[in-house]
Amino acid sequence: MRVQINGEVREITDELKLSELVKELSLAPERVAIELNQKVVRRTHWPETMLAEGDRIEIVHFVGGGGTAGGIRQQIGAVLTLIGLVR
Repeated sequence: MRVQINGEVREITDELKLSELVKELSLAPERVAIELNQKVVRRTHWPETMLAEGDRIEIVHFVGGGGTAGGIRQQIGAVLTLIGLVR
């Protein structure tokens, strides 16, 4: 089955759930946010969310690093705005 992940067309296993895709891609679930067809999918819904041919998946990785608490808060705010959780 073909889907688009972060703009790249990829071939994945048929009848794959979002949680299984995360595992297949070797991603740390607690460090990513996922948008499926322009809608954010909460982590608690990943195990029940089946992927379908042509789905568009955007995966945002949360990264840590040095810096001040204020700088880190700004980075987190920017990511949350990007994925549509805050405005």
